[in-house]
Amino acid sequence: MAAAIDMVPGWYVLHTRSRFEQVVFNGLDGKSLETFLPKITVMSKRRDRRKKIRVPLFPGYVFVKSDLNAYERLEIVKTVGVVRLIGNKDGPVSVPEDAIDSLKIMIAASSDIKTGARFKKGDRVMVVEGPMAGVKGVFVRHKGRGRIVVAIDAMGQYASVDVSEDFVEKTPDFV
Repeated sequence: MAAAIDMVPGWYVLHTRSRFEQVVFNGLDGKSLETFLPKITVMSKRRDRRKKIRVPLFPGYVFVKSDLNAYERLEIVKTVGVVRLIGNKDGPVSVPEDAIDSLKIMIAASSDIKTGARFKKGDRVMVVEGPMAGVKGVFVRHKGRGRIVVAIDAMGQYASVDVSEDFVEKTPDFV
């Protein structure tokens, strides 16, 4: 009887490869799975032109609705760009339906949406754009106005660099 309880569809969060959110969304949609990729409109940060672009509200994550039966779970995790299902030691953790409904309402309202802190002190990060592209280090603190401080360990000594938060991505712990 316990297996029947587990077969109730719920919303789950998928961690994706960097900038693969749309690829994962399209792949799951092509497999007829209900998916949700909340996107917001922002001004592009390119130096040569300013343009409104649609970007994921939660970079690196896509929501999927499934009962996680063996077949669907395999189809989900083998989708191009999927890294893993988000969960704990007991397995994937579902997101409440009302939280997804609230996100859908917020996205539809097209108002200015802000998310929580992207980086925590000690997170391993890498600069992905700008003159410092390729620099790896440790997030130190937010400096304000979209700027952060990243510490770089070189020869046992630390140097820090002030860089735009938009140019930095968190790196997985295994890198």
